[in-house]
Amino acid sequence: MTDTILFNGKITTLDPNTPDATAIAIADGKVLRAGSDREIQMLKDSDTQVIDLGGRRVIPGLNDSHTHLIRGGLSFNMELRWENVPSVSDALAMLRKQAAVTPAPQWVRVVGGWSEFQFAERRMPTLDEINDAAPDTPVFILHLYGSALLNRAALKAIGMTRETPNPPGGVIERDAKGNPTGMLVAKPSALILYSTLSQGPKLPPEDQINSTRHFMRELNRLGVTSVIDAGGGGQNYPDDYDVVSKLNEDGHLTVRIAYNLFAQKAGSELSDYEKWVEITEPGAGDAMLRMNGAGENLTWSAADFENFLEPRPDLAPVMEAELEKIVELLADREWPFRIHATYDETIDRFLNVFERVNGRTPFKTRFIIDHAETISQKNIDRIKALGGGIATQHRMAFQGEYFADRYGADAAKATPPLRDMLKTGLPVGGGTDATRVASYDPWVAIYWLTTGKTMGGLQLYGDDNLLTREEAVSIWTTGSAWFSGEADVKGTLASGMYADLAVLSDDLMSVTEDKIRGITSVLTMVDGKVVHGAGDYADLSPPLPPASPDWGSTATFATPAMRDVPQAPAPMQMRACADGCASGCGMHGHNHQIAWANPVPVRDKTAFWGALGCSCFMA
Repeated sequence: MTDTILFNGKITTLDPNTPDATAIAIADGKVLRAGSDREIQMLKDSDTQVIDLGGRRVIPGLNDSHTHLIRGGLSFNMELRWENVPSVSDALAMLRKQAAVTPAPQWVRVVGGWSEFQFAERRMPTLDEINDAAPDTPVFILHLYGSALLNRAALKAIGMTRETPNPPGGVIERDAKGNPTGMLVAKPSALILYSTLSQGPKLPPEDQINSTRHFMRELNRLGVTSVIDAGGGGQNYPDDYDVVSKLNEDGHLTVRIAYNLFAQKAGSELSDYEKWVEITEPGAGDAMLRMNGAGENLTWSAADFENFLEPRPDLAPVMEAELEKIVELLADREWPFRIHATYDETIDRFLNVFERVNGRTPFKTRFIIDHAETISQKNIDRIKALGGGIATQHRMAFQGEYFADRYGADAAKATPPLRDMLKTGLPVGGGTDATRVASYDPWVAIYWLTTGKTMGGLQLYGDDNLLTREEAVSIWTTGSAWFSGEADVKGTLASGMYADLAVLSDDLMSVTEDKIRGITSVLTMVDGKVVHGAGDYADLSPPLPPASPDWGSTATFATPAMRDVPQAPAPMQMRACADGCASGCGMHGHNHQIAWANPVPVRDKTAFWGALGCSCFMA
C-alpha cells in the first residue's frame, strides 16, 4: 500500500542508481520508489495522498552532524535571535521591544547566530546603546567565542562588582575605577561566557517542552530532519534528557536525534564514562531518539578553545594520560566517540593517543574529530587509517575575518581543507555547532561551503576549496548519516530509506549564489509524515501550540527561518566620526572604519578593534 506520492518535481535523490527523479512514493515511513511521474503514479491506490510539487526541488532531509538541540531547545523561546538582521539599529530596536515585555527576574538573551559584519554599520552595539535600549531588564549578548556584553541590570542581577575576581581563562573588562564595564572577554576559554549565561533564570518544565517543540519546527522550516546532539556543559545524563524523552514518548519529536554523552566535571570524566557504560549503550532508544556514543568533551584537559581572537592554546601535559584511560574504556566497550579539536597541533596529539590505544584494543567502531579547521593532510590520512571521520561546521563563516587577521589570508584559504578531506575519501559531515555562537541555519553553512564567503562577504577560499551544491547537500545528508551509524537508513531517497525529505522554496541547483542563504523548506517530511508546510502546503502543516511563555521572543518576533533574508552582506555605509560620534579615546584613537574596510586588526592594540575589549568602545 502506498501512503503518499509526490510528483511533478525535481528530486535530487543522491541515490547513484536513480540520481534524479520527478516523483517519489512513500509507504510505512520509507521510500518505496523514486522515478518518473508515470512510473510512480502507477503505484497509487484509493487511499494514497497525492502531492503536486509544482516543479520544486526536493532533497533528502538535512542532517546536522554537530549541534546542541537538546540544550538549545530548552531556552529557544526566550532567546532573541539576530540572524538576518541588517543593522545595529534594527537589532537594538528588537532588543528594546523584547526588554519591554520581559518580566522580572527574566533576562533578554542574544545567544549566537550573528556577526557584526552582517550589519550595515559593520560594528557591534555599544554598551551605552544596550543600556539605553534596556535600562532595567538584564541583558546578556554573546559575541562569537570571544566576549559577552552585559548591561547594568545584568551586572546587578549576578552581583558582579569591582571586587569580583577574574575567573581562570577569562577577563572582566573594567573602567578606570575598577568597576565592571559589562564586557566579559574569553582569554581564551569561553567558560566565563557560558558560566555567566547559566546564572539566568530557566523556563519551567512545561515551557521547556513547548520551547523544544518550537525549535524543532524552526529546524523543519529549514529542511532539517535529523541532528546529532554533541552534548554540552551542564547537560547531565540522564536527568537533562527528560524533555526530549517526554516528547518522544508522546510522539512529538519532529527531528530525529542521536545524542552523545559529554563529560561534565574536570577530574571526574573517567568516572562519568565508567558509570554511563553500565547504564546505556550506543543505539539504545529508537529511530527518533537514540544514544550515539561519547563526547564531544571526553576530558576537560583536551579542550582546545575555538576563539580566533586569542592565540592557539597549548594543552596541558597531563592531557594524554587522562585521555588515554577514557579512550581505552570506550574502545573496550565498543563505544563510538567524538572529540572537539580546532587545531592541527591538538589533533596530532589526540591521534598519538588513539593510535596507542588502537594498537592494544583495535577500534571496532567510528570516532569523530569535530571542527578540524587547521588540520593537515598528514593527520587527515591518519584519521582515515584509524577508521574515523571529520564533522565540519560553518564556524569560519562567523570568525573568518578574525582568523585571516591572526594567521593570514593564505592560511585561511583551506580552513578547513574541505576538498582535501573529500579527496582522501574519509567520511565528512556537515553541521553548525549551534545554537550558541553559530546559527542553526543550514543554508548559511551551504552558502559558505559553496561560495567560500563569510557572513560579511569576505572571500576566504578559492575554487580549489569550494564544494559543488550537490556535494554540499551530500555531506549534509549521506555524509552526516555515517556519524550516527545510520548510513544504511538515511541520507538518500533510495528505496527502503527513511522518507525524510525537504521541498525547497527555491531551486538550490539553479539559483544565483546570493539566493542560497534565503532558501527554506515549504514542505518537510519525517518518517513519511508532514512536519512542516508553508505557502501552497500550509494546510498540510500539523498544528503547533502557541509559543510559551507569551512574553518570549518566539511569541514576539518572526523566527530567523520566517524572516526575509538579506541576499548580500549589508552595505558598508557607516557615518563618519565627524558627524558627532563621541566614542573615541586617547589610547586607541578613532579609526572606526577599520572594522569594515579591512579584516579586523584585533592584534593591533592601537587600533579601534584592538583585542576587541576596549572600555572606550564599550563605554
